[in-house]
Amino acid sequence: MEVHQFGSSGSSVPVIGQGTWQIASNDLVVRTLQRGIDLGMTHIDTAELYPGAEEVVGKAIRGRRDEVFVVSKVLPKNASRRGTIAACERTLKKLGTDYLDCFLLHWAEEPSQIREAMVALRELVWAGKIRAAGVSNLSVAELEIAVEALDDVALSCNQVVYNLFDRAIEDEVIPWCSANGVAVVGYSPFAGMSDASPAQRAVLARVGAVHGRTERQVTLRYLTRTSDLFAIPKASSLPHVEENADSTEFELTEADVAEIEAAFPR
Repeated sequence: MEVHQFGSSGSSVPVIGQGTWQIASNDLVVRTLQRGIDLGMTHIDTAELYPGAEEVVGKAIRGRRDEVFVVSKVLPKNASRRGTIAACERTLKKLGTDYLDCFLLHWAEEPSQIREAMVALRELVWAGKIRAAGVSNLSVAELEIAVEALDDVALSCNQVVYNLFDRAIEDEVIPWCSANGVAVVGYSPFAGMSDASPAQRAVLARVGAVHGRTERQVTLRYLTRTSDLFAIPKASSLPHVEENADSTEFELTEADVAEIEAAFPR
């Protein structure tokens, strides 16, 4: 599994991770997450918003904490300074760990939430409760507020929707993050694929055939084509996890990228 520097966190993280939005709370999901870890997808994303997900992740990483890079997120309604710290403590208890590798503000409804949450994340970093601070779903203007509020703690990542049908972040967010040492973590990488046209699917199939890869693998490779891009497809089944894990050991050519972008225009 290919690993890259995760923004300014100081950690090397697999470019393909495992998301936990709307996962079931059962032993099969635990085994699926564990299989992903076995295959090198040790970046596991969760959130207090996701019912039961933090507890499932806790079961999956039990006895393997040092192998994984665990990320969780605080809801805006809890994102006051005190509320963020309390949310972190709840998450740590559910996960059965004493630290998070990265803790994010899930989204912001107003600038004051960003400032308060970042002040709390800074305190949590210095207290050793989290090892890196991040955000999710923020615009460039909001990212700049976050950086200012974090002061002497680096902003490590911005987790945002990114797929072939929604490439809006390529205009401003990715360039800003790249210039400022902030990792871009794309969620919902396969959104819209069920509605892809035959011509669009044909392009992915054609590129995949050249590299001996599936359409899903070509999609993930496109979405992680540069060193500051990461993706967190949902750990939905054992076959999908195994397919996702084999998505980085090839490189798209400039012609491949151009063909994909022509088929899926912004």
